[in-house]
Amino acid sequence: MKIQNVKGGYDFLPKEQKIRNYINGVLKSTFEEYGYLPIETPILCYFDMLAGKYDENNDILNEIYKLKDQGNRNLGLRYDLTVPFAKFIALNKNELKLPFKRYEINKVFRDGPVKVGRDREFTQCDVDVVGLSNQMIEAELLSLYVRAFTKLGIEIKIKYNSRNLMRGLIKNCGVEEQLISPTITIVDKIDKLSEEDFLKELTNIGLSYNQALKLLDSFNMSLEKLNEIFKNSEIGEIQKGLEELNNLEDYINAINIKEYCEFTSSLARGQDYYTGNVFEVYEANGKLPGAIGGGGRYDKMITEFIDDGEIYPAVGISFGLTSIFELLKNNEELSSNNAIDLYIIPLGTEKYSLSLANKIRELGYKVDIEMNNKKIKKSLDYCNKENIPFVIILGEDEINNK
Repeated sequence: MKIQNVKGGYDFLPKEQKIRNYINGVLKSTFEEYGYLPIETPILCYFDMLAGKYDENNDILNEIYKLKDQGNRNLGLRYDLTVPFAKFIALNKNELKLPFKRYEINKVFRDGPVKVGRDREFTQCDVDVVGLSNQMIEAELLSLYVRAFTKLGIEIKIKYNSRNLMRGLIKNCGVEEQLISPTITIVDKIDKLSEEDFLKELTNIGLSYNQALKLLDSFNMSLEKLNEIFKNSEIGEIQKGLEELNNLEDYINAINIKEYCEFTSSLARGQDYYTGNVFEVYEANGKLPGAIGGGGRYDKMITEFIDDGEIYPAVGISFGLTSIFELLKNNEELSSNNAIDLYIIPLGTEKYSLSLANKIRELGYKVDIEMNNKKIKKSLDYCNKENIPFVIILGEDEINNK
């Protein structure tokens, strides 16, 4: 038998896990400052529930870990926290008061190809609100991003856009309905492509060259310019998208986070379930190339999942814990902070040392004891290596003279 981890799963040494715990602690305290409540959902789910919102050709269905229980029921390991959250609302809606604000930090699993930024087992961190359809709550989520990353010491830039505006601009270029989704996928890559490659990819999926040129022009406009040109547009998605963005921008200015935020007309976020404004967060100085957070409005998902005739507008954001760890993993201050305040070295006083350690712990200190009969010098060397600030060497004389 070869002892090894499954590809895409990892062990974390204490030094690494301390940083991960620190990140989670900062995020949890920030979420609770904003009134978000913790929940937990099961890892094991019925497969049909996990697969229900996707068509049979969707790649995500191939990435669900599938299994059967002893009753031959089809189960799966959750691949995100959003579908389990929709299930949570469905099962507990009579116990919850809307709007409901929640956060969850938990493991998810995906049986896909392993590469940088894509593991098979990883921890996801989501913050969501159900029951509010306005941009006020979206602005609060953006301010939560600013607050959390400031506490972590990470400079950020938040990009934001409206999926409605994207669809409207594409329709305005005469693109047929069946080509809108693949067009959005290409537009989302506009910053990574040369102008020539961008036009080529659009024509390859069936757009005319003139349509592609018009799209290139549309998705290089500022929000101010879009408002000026399309203020009287008869395309509903454009009007709705501009309204969503203008409302959000008013709140961004009102709460003084404009310096962190940047309108980006090409931002799509990959998921088709987004129905309004979307967001992505990047490290401001280019230390990591990809996003370290993202989210948006998804008003239809929970509504269609529950399907009880009620409307459940929702918006949520996520934090890329793996990316955040990469940014902080070399922070010596975080990794060197020792968990132990005091180390006791017993010299034939083991029972008394155990009792003393418990009494000191009751005062709020973190205490460890040498239990391997090491010589004093080796024990002191250990304390120096681990940056333990205080040591008690406890012998019979110390007890008798207490």
